[in-house]
Amino acid sequence: MNRIAALEKIATRLRVHSLRMTTQAGSGHPTTCLSMAELAACLFFGEMRFDPKDPENWGNDELVLSKGHAAPILWAAYAEAGLIPLSELMGLRKISSDLEGHPTPRMPWIKAATGSLGQGLSIGAGMAAAMRLGRSPGRVFVVMGDGECAEGSVWEAANAAAYFKLKNLCAIVDINRLGQSDPTMHQRDTAAFARKFRAFGWDTVTVDGHRIEAILAAFKKAGANGRPTAILARTIKGKGVSFTEDKNGWHGKPLKEDELRAALEELGPMPDIDAAKLVHPPKKASRPLSAGRCDFDRTAYKEKTATRLAYGNALAALGKVHDGVVVLDGDVKNSTYADKFFEAFPRRSFQSFIAEQNMVGMGMGFAAKGYVPFMATFAAFLTRAHDQVRMAAYSFSNIKLCGSHVGVSIGEDGPSQMGLEDLAIFRPIPGCVILYPGDAFAAEACLEEAAKYKGMCYIRTTRPATPLLYSKDERFPIGGSKVVRRSEADKVTVIAAGITLVEALKAHDELKKEGIGIRIVDAYSVQPLDRENILKNAAETGGRVIVVEDHFEGGGLGDAVASALAGKAVLAHLCVRELPRSGKPDELMDRYGISARHIVAAVKEL
Repeated sequence: MNRIAALEKIATRLRVHSLRMTTQAGSGHPTTCLSMAELAACLFFGEMRFDPKDPENWGNDELVLSKGHAAPILWAAYAEAGLIPLSELMGLRKISSDLEGHPTPRMPWIKAATGSLGQGLSIGAGMAAAMRLGRSPGRVFVVMGDGECAEGSVWEAANAAAYFKLKNLCAIVDINRLGQSDPTMHQRDTAAFARKFRAFGWDTVTVDGHRIEAILAAFKKAGANGRPTAILARTIKGKGVSFTEDKNGWHGKPLKEDELRAALEELGPMPDIDAAKLVHPPKKASRPLSAGRCDFDRTAYKEKTATRLAYGNALAALGKVHDGVVVLDGDVKNSTYADKFFEAFPRRSFQSFIAEQNMVGMGMGFAAKGYVPFMATFAAFLTRAHDQVRMAAYSFSNIKLCGSHVGVSIGEDGPSQMGLEDLAIFRPIPGCVILYPGDAFAAEACLEEAAKYKGMCYIRTTRPATPLLYSKDERFPIGGSKVVRRSEADKVTVIAAGITLVEALKAHDELKKEGIGIRIVDAYSVQPLDRENILKNAAETGGRVIVVEDHFEGGGLGDAVASALAGKAVLAHLCVRELPRSGKPDELMDRYGISARHIVAAVKEL
């Protein structure tokens, strides 16, 4: 049997599996699987190289299914390639199965969750950059839908991939004309797609996505000119089943039992072929990363220092002991001080420019290949990448994010630059650690903890310089807190973090002159919160608690503490309750109710 005939048979098998699986599950997206059957057959059994026994082989090619709703055909290809047993396919979408409705890394071969459309190309670009950095001979293939190409994040990724000259990255766009509710923007106008990708610096190849010979020929051209390549495949949604072909209304609709019987009759008998024998082994390659240390030499600060500067110093120090750390920047490295890492380790530094969605997506790609990516920008701008952050959680991604310039304390730049919603974005995400250091020593210690932690971590840093409160050797374990002022006569516990910790200490000193004692707790670990210590100190101060934070009312430290107290204390919450304006930091903190003066007043009221 010749190669073309073999791949055609495999494509038919993939169609049959996809139809049977979705009918059995009673849900799914069979028609988008039917349109890419030949593409999947050619990818897995004609072009890609991988070790079926080792998903972490450094020589493997990688596949990102950006159009994640086509998961059934991905699972079918895995089964045909011998990655999973064929018998598992009928478990699609069952709670007991890892074959989920959209791919997640619960399946070991999946490196990042997809299905929130428009994100796969960024992830693929990050993986391709990581593989080039680690001298892997492998390539990255990203299968995309035509509908998701309306997402701006796709073009952020396309721009970055061309800028980084990622010739080991190949996008395959399944141009099947139909979206969920209507035809797509360009329908089958492949020239429109080609103009867009070429405008961003990509090579393009247009093919009939149902002709095996044409697809294989297109793959041979990928990367030949030193640029990323987009293969634009004209396909028919529902291909192979006449009553679904190019018909609107079938998206996300499995066939009923009688419809399945009719479809299988059209497709003919299940072809007899051992597809696993066509899998190509990868080229030999050694994983370049060492385990990496996370403990580094901390800076001996002598005077008040901004925590954002301490973050930059710590990042550069971490880079010396951990060769797996990479840093991505959103064109603010001279404000976040990530420029210190860029200067010391240019090969491991990646400028994302003002494209935060792609920055986080590429970070996920780096993490998927075993690197530890740190990404920093103004906290306000991370809101743009909230969906990428959300999907990173579903990817169990080991990414580290830093939001600087938080709250009204940034001063004159005004409200558009003030991160006042960031804690509310990160707190609901399961497994996401949030650290908010109050001084430079704490900032360096928190970064060390973030590097050690396996999972997503968000570090919140402050723009103004703040006094030194701790020592160089102080530890700040995740889930901890610090009691920084305490006496047996304390009447109120004041809980703060970051810039408001400084204000709380000012209030403490002022109240002490009047003979009023207050307990000050530094809740530097916003998530997980040190519930035990907060409850203990609240009880010791008569159940009177004040939380003060440079953040909007909803979703921040106040909500976290309220949840921990669960009604076991009287809680006053000082926070920013209206839209702020420009002004000097001290003026703004006082105007919006989070300065020492307001803490003093709240203590007296309690």
